[in-house]
Amino acid sequence: MDVKKVVVAGGGVLGTQIGLMCAYQGFDTTFWLRSESSIGRTQPKIERYSALMLEDLLKAKALIDNPMGAFMYPKGLIRDWNSMTAEKIDKMAEDAKKRFAENVHIELDMAAAVKDAYIVIESMSENPEAKIGVYTAMKDLLDEDTILVTNSSTLLPSMFAEYTGRPEKYCSLHFANTIWKNNTAEVMGHAGTDPEVFRKVVAFAADIGMVPLQLHKEQPGYILNSMLVPFLSAAQGLWANGVSDPETIDLTWRLATGAPAGPFQVLDIVGLETAYNINQMKPAAQQEGTTEYKIGQLLKEKIDRGEKGVNFGKGFYEY
Repeated sequence: MDVKKVVVAGGGVLGTQIGLMCAYQGFDTTFWLRSESSIGRTQPKIERYSALMLEDLLKAKALIDNPMGAFMYPKGLIRDWNSMTAEKIDKMAEDAKKRFAENVHIELDMAAAVKDAYIVIESMSENPEAKIGVYTAMKDLLDEDTILVTNSSTLLPSMFAEYTGRPEKYCSLHFANTIWKNNTAEVMGHAGTDPEVFRKVVAFAADIGMVPLQLHKEQPGYILNSMLVPFLSAAQGLWANGVSDPETIDLTWRLATGAPAGPFQVLDIVGLETAYNINQMKPAAQQEGTTEYKIGQLLKEKIDRGEKGVNFGKGFYEY
């Protein structure tokens, strides 16, 4: 594989992880950010997630003789578990440190950031106007062959294709959180996506250690969030309507299903701003008295207090 340039537009929770996975797999990776203040928010995430990736990689040494090791190792970081040794993992960790240091760049100048890019991964907030603004500013700066994808969690690529200036080279590529362990990549085109571009995006996902999950038609929320968002919304509804508190709701889910985390722990990882944006896109969120309206009000109160999730030290829980 020739070294190709990847650009990640945005430095949020998933954007940071996506860029680091690309760098880990040997891609020259540039984060395009809006402002100096964005750098101040993104740099700690780069340090945090690169450290977590290295930690989980080194922890995998203890799984080598464990019968459950084949189910528990970080699948995005290690391609061939069957031949893995402690020495190989140590070498991979040293290589990873070098790649994080050499392959990761931050750029505020959009034209400089996207020049010569093989693929640009838009990972902005779930705000249609913000995404359209980025696409409009970027469309005349991209090289002719550059592929553009969105990591949007809930929005369809057909909503934005006309604003990209390259609808045939545009589709969705959606990742799950902690992508070095939960290494899924959902690939979803729109009616105008070139099948060859779709194929290239599938191949790119595999190149960065993901398992490509191909969707055959547009679906809001793809496969994963079509199941996850209603689950999280149901939990928030119980909270907003005073049925129970987040800790008890989480405990109920963990005890009853054996899941490692409850819905409010998941929300802290996703980030409360993302949860708020998704909730506010529902028409009912604008109608006073509805459950969705109550959820929006409660989330906004927490966001205004700076309780935005794991990366801010506090959400529904303290970190």
